[in-house]
Amino acid sequence: MNKSRAYGLIGNPVKHSLSPLLHNAALARLKIKARYKLFPLEEKELQTFLANLKNQNIRGLNITIPYKETILRLIDAHQSSAVRVIGAANTLTIDKEGKPKLFNTDYLGFVRHMKELKVKPKRAGVIGAGGACRAICFALWKMKAQEVVIYDIDKFRSLSLMKNFNQVFTHTQVLAAGSMEELNLKDKDLLVNASPVGMKKDDPLLVSPAMLHPGLFIYDLIYNPQETKLLRLARENNLPYANGLGMLLYQGVEALDLWIAPKKAPVEVMRSALEKGVRKL
Repeated sequence: MNKSRAYGLIGNPVKHSLSPLLHNAALARLKIKARYKLFPLEEKELQTFLANLKNQNIRGLNITIPYKETILRLIDAHQSSAVRVIGAANTLTIDKEGKPKLFNTDYLGFVRHMKELKVKPKRAGVIGAGGACRAICFALWKMKAQEVVIYDIDKFRSLSLMKNFNQVFTHTQVLAAGSMEELNLKDKDLLVNASPVGMKKDDPLLVSPAMLHPGLFIYDLIYNPQETKLLRLARENNLPYANGLGMLLYQGVEALDLWIAPKKAPVEVMRSALEKGVRKL
């Protein structure tokens, strides 16, 4: 049996992921004898896979769609305070005793990218109320935003998040919008697309030019395509904008830091690997 140390990504699908480029470049630079692999899994396969982590010498995992919330009930693991509030995890570590711990580095990735972009949001609008939105809302609370308004086509999801987060968040009010117009972007300084709308060429553009104003920063978590219809709208209206590549980079850096502590992830090596990978998409 191959006992070399392994890390990886579980989800469905995962074949499009850039995470192996990101992590294998870092492991090679640090001369750590390990590989980062993709593990495409059906939900029925998850339980058995997670029960056999030790046998496969898997020391850390990233979790992606659609298992960020599912993982919480499938493995008996210590949950970080962020995971407990967000209700989703994207990183699993296995300590030397073989005990699993769950973390959310998505929100940390977003916070680090916002700092790099020098964006300090006070009033934000978020499109989509899934696992990504949960991490974004938690990040905005950590960044001391005053208000976050969420719009989702399924209003129950946004209302549920509003109720949950308002019980926890101290200085940030979370509201649910019944329509894109109710996001009221005219008084927002940040718009985040945390939905998959924009990944396909025939996806609609949910934001109209009339909703925009010069003080608005537009952030789209989607990075493939690199310029979505939303980001093109921002560019054409001379608004500052960014895609989610920086968040992907920094959530990976934070995850690797957890796996290889006390060593530190080589950020620029990982950034370079990611940028090369994106050019090939």
